[in-house]
Amino acid sequence: MGVVANRAPELFAGIVTEVPFVDVLTTMLDADLPLTPPEWPEWGNPITNEADFRTILAYSPLDNIKAGDYPAILAVAGLTDPRVTYWEPAKWVAKLRAHSRSGKPMLLRTDMSGGHLGAPGRFDRLSEFALIYAFALSVVGRSRP
Repeated sequence: MGVVANRAPELFAGIVTEVPFVDVLTTMLDADLPLTPPEWPEWGNPITNEADFRTILAYSPLDNIKAGDYPAILAVAGLTDPRVTYWEPAKWVAKLRAHSRSGKPMLLRTDMSGGHLGAPGRFDRLSEFALIYAFALSVVGRSRP
């Protein structure tokens, strides 16, 4: 959804991203992250291959934000997520806020006990669903004041 936000923002009233992998190039350049080297066969290795570097750079959501009218965005992150580090969506939302001219909300929710699969516990997960549905209803004008 990060790529979509950059390439066709006008198509969406809002975008929800759950643990969005949006700082792709930085992550794929960090061989010290435990999940990066095993991903090189699929994504390419931008450290050793210039073509892979350029390909990843061309679509990496964080690296392709530009001034424009972005839709409302809700990014949900988990502090303990080993797959998508919590700072990726934080950096992405901060950069979107700095570049968006739409005036629409760019929201970040970081679950301080959650990981890659969302909030732990049945009721915490239901609260997360409620937040996402409330955001979606709000951006399409279907929420009550």
